[in-house]
Amino acid sequence: MPAFLLEVGTEELPASFLSDALVQWQGRIPQSLEANSLKGESVQVYGTPRRLAVVIKGLPSQQADREEEIKGPPAQAAFKDGQPTAAAIGFAKKQGVEMDALFLRPTDKGEFVFVQKRIPGRPVAEILTELIPQWIWGLEGKRLMRWGNGDARFSRPIRWLVALLDDTVLPLELVNGSKTIQSDRISQGHRVLHPDPVTIAQATDYITALKSAYVTVDPEERANIIKEQVKAVAEKLGGYTVIYPDLLEEVTNLVEYPSTVVGKFEPEFLELPTEVITEVMVTHQRYFPVFKPDSSEQELLPNFITISNADPQKSDIVAVGNERVIRARLADGRFFYEADLTKPIDSFLPQLEKVTFQEELGSVRAKVDRVVKIAERISTQLELAENQSQKIQRAALLCKADLVTQMVYEFPELQGIMGEKYALASGEDAEVAKAIYQHYLPTGAGDNFPETLTGQIVGLADRLDTLVSIFGLGLIPSGSSDPFALRRAANAVVKITWFYNLPINLDDLLAQISTDFAAKYQKDQASLTAALQEFFLQRIRTLLQEEKIDYDLVNAVLGENDPEYTERALKDLLDVRDRALYLQQIRNDSTLDNIYETVNRSTRLAAQGDLDTKQLEPTTVVRQELFQKPSETALYNALIESVPQTQTAQQTRNYQLLLAALGKIAPTVSNFFDGPDSVLVMDSDPEVKRNRLHLLGLVRNHARVLADFGAIVKNL
Repeated sequence: MPAFLLEVGTEELPASFLSDALVQWQGRIPQSLEANSLKGESVQVYGTPRRLAVVIKGLPSQQADREEEIKGPPAQAAFKDGQPTAAAIGFAKKQGVEMDALFLRPTDKGEFVFVQKRIPGRPVAEILTELIPQWIWGLEGKRLMRWGNGDARFSRPIRWLVALLDDTVLPLELVNGSKTIQSDRISQGHRVLHPDPVTIAQATDYITALKSAYVTVDPEERANIIKEQVKAVAEKLGGYTVIYPDLLEEVTNLVEYPSTVVGKFEPEFLELPTEVITEVMVTHQRYFPVFKPDSSEQELLPNFITISNADPQKSDIVAVGNERVIRARLADGRFFYEADLTKPIDSFLPQLEKVTFQEELGSVRAKVDRVVKIAERISTQLELAENQSQKIQRAALLCKADLVTQMVYEFPELQGIMGEKYALASGEDAEVAKAIYQHYLPTGAGDNFPETLTGQIVGLADRLDTLVSIFGLGLIPSGSSDPFALRRAANAVVKITWFYNLPINLDDLLAQISTDFAAKYQKDQASLTAALQEFFLQRIRTLLQEEKIDYDLVNAVLGENDPEYTERALKDLLDVRDRALYLQQIRNDSTLDNIYETVNRSTRLAAQGDLDTKQLEPTTVVRQELFQKPSETALYNALIESVPQTQTAQQTRNYQLLLAALGKIAPTVSNFFDGPDSVLVMDSDPEVKRNRLHLLGLVRNHARVLADFGAIVKNL
């Protein structure tokens, strides 16, 4: 079966575009082939800074023939008095068939003429010629450019094109104004190590042919080479390194033939904080730092490792250039660090008034004041000791002070990190200093949570201020657009609360903060609060599903358009989590099945009554004089016995107690419905009917303490 190679040769591509392009081709090319009834045994995408390529093995030589049913004119227009009209004759002629090939078939819109045609498959070469330009010009990316005098847009100018079907060049042209690039079997090797053209005999020779020209086209192979080389060099230097995933991906996509270069810098620069040095190395210079072995804290050696795309024999020359650059960068860092240390951290607060948080919301200093107030409210909710509250207030006040330091201005990625160090140098409490750094955590998926209570509270306050303020301006995330990272902020609020079991009342906090915002900016407080509540409910729903909670159980704890459940979830985030986890547990061990039928049946019928959903006590809502069967008395007594257990379950979140109570009631409810003393709930006497619906309503209400059983789908 044929193999196919496509290589698009370019000027050096940005690493970020190359990463995105590989992902796009990995998804789109197989889909494109399948849409055209072609499917290869394997589709492998490759890429280096100078090329994008795909090798498809096991392609059919042509599409399979297919049967296609083609719809024609309505029957009443195609035939008159049993004879074909011009419409039928024209349809048959257009389809290239005889009249006897036509047949009638009913449809939703009446009877129509149809014809069954056999469509012969097209050769694979013909289809690929049509698809290749779509694959190339369909790539998306930031800052695509035009070059020459054409309208074609790509990340960088395209210089050559290889298209081989087995050993045959697939004729293809990419036209860009007056410039035409024709396909060939000629590729290019490494720009320095193999400047001569590379002839590829057939598609399956691609990897080998390029490797002989000092080009490793497989990004995964290049990444493995880099990891092995870097680790080996670090060990040789007497230390170890950290393979940062983002750095590894970037340097992998910056080289075609990776080789390590070892550099050094003056040991006195090690007096700088480790984070400053690693930030310079990793983010700004794309170097791998080398750490001392067996140190309790990460201590650096005065060396670095970089990945070169040049001649390995010239590594010493490359190292000198890199050393010159990092020496200058570290000297700048030392100057900024020493200058910042001449002032106490709180002296930077006035400068925050000159930094804009958001045009309509004013300065970062104004945001800090709001964060301080919100942090105080959270502290009050949690009934924290005065000493703890004071630490939280101080950390909230200083949490953004380092943004106007020279170091963070030059290296924004160090925000919070430098704040902690400058706070300690200024004599601030250690927990206050740590909170300045930790209030930013988590910064993304898989990141750590703030360890200290002070950091947790300040982090919550900071995010809640951002959420309320940005929502208050109407800048609500839509689709994939979320420029202020509000989804991430809301997720962090919920996750921190869950992780540390913080008993905060989010509903009250949102209402209080929204009230303050609405008063200052003349906004509608009710609509702002409602929008925030809905947003947080969406986040809670998503996070519960990420915890592997079944969708219907999530619906059951959050309610479906049920204000009572909405309010309850936001007032007690710990409770909604615990109820969801417990429901999933009792579903998994089949305990839920023991009560599902009776509770669900009671819930459905109770919906026809008028009992308040929060009522648990039977004595005030059920009239015993209306009982006609012993099953009613038995259910009434069982409900009275269950009240203490249900109330304890509510107060302690020990839902096992509630489940035990419901399990004890279940046989009594079954007897009420179907036993020898069963009753007709919908009795002709309206008072008897209402009384029985109240009994079932009480069963429903006890179950509602755990979840809305009407939303739970029965296990199959």
